[in-house]
Amino acid sequence: MVLQHSCVILIAIGGAMLRHIDLKDWLPIIRAEYIEFPGMHLTRPQIRRLWNLDVETCDALVEALEAERFLRRAAGDVYVRAD
Repeated sequence: MVLQHSCVILIAIGGAMLRHIDLKDWLPIIRAEYIEFPGMHLTRPQIRRLWNLDVETCDALVEALEAERFLRRAAGDVYVRAD
């Protein structure tokens, strides 16, 4: 899967500055959180709130993580680690 969508987030460290983050940059961030908290189970709305993502970005990330078999959808439409 080719991830071409990108989003911009605002980082406020000593003032406001913009930083461009591609979807491919989000994948290791989300993987790291799921690895650090093995029992984590989140719905898509929770994923959007946790990482401040829009619907389109969230959907693309979840689909990519499912395609690589890192996440799987479990009962209650929550996403958990596939291992």
